[in-house]
Amino acid sequence: MDGLRWLLLFFGVLVITGVYLYSRRERSKPEIDTEPLARVAPTLGEEAVDQEVPVPDLAPNVEDGAAESPVAEVPQKIVTLRLIARDGGAFKGDELILSMRGIGLRHGQFGIFHQYDGNDESRTIYSAASLVEPGSFDIANIKEQEIPGISLFLVLPGPVDGVEAFDMMLEASRALAQTLKAELLDESGSTLSIQRERYMREEVIQYQHSHLVT
Repeated sequence: MDGLRWLLLFFGVLVITGVYLYSRRERSKPEIDTEPLARVAPTLGEEAVDQEVPVPDLAPNVEDGAAESPVAEVPQKIVTLRLIARDGGAFKGDELILSMRGIGLRHGQFGIFHQYDGNDESRTIYSAASLVEPGSFDIANIKEQEIPGISLFLVLPGPVDGVEAFDMMLEASRALAQTLKAELLDESGSTLSIQRERYMREEVIQYQHSHLVT
């Protein structure tokens, strides 16, 4: 009987010791914050989230040139004049080329002649093309060629003021017409009258006011 008592006492001491050690271990664990996460109120078009999430900055960097405001394209306007040989004839190729070079036109891109703004060949004021397709001039064989006419044209907007460019082209056309004894026509093939000339200039002025003046 005494042995049973000692055995029960021994087991009691073990249980008490185990409870004591367990309680000390639990108290030594770090405290866990059980407070619920603060809810961030959603904004329009966003889902509610339970925590604040960093949002990357997707705005373009203006300083680096990544953001450039779109520039509205200005519609082009082409103004054309024609020079044709009288009585259904044709210009001798070499005489035509010499006349165009005499007023400052130079052979260049696309095999046609251009009036440049100074020496900068990227700044074309107006150009002159053959009325014979494809419009280019075969300089190597120009002496054997006969050309019925040429077309002088300018594209707006250009490197200089539109009205100034038109007047330059008109003056060049008149000089060529006089040298070559040619007929000066408008874009439709009608004789260029004073009234038509004024109307074409007014069209250029209206174009500039509508598309280039802010």
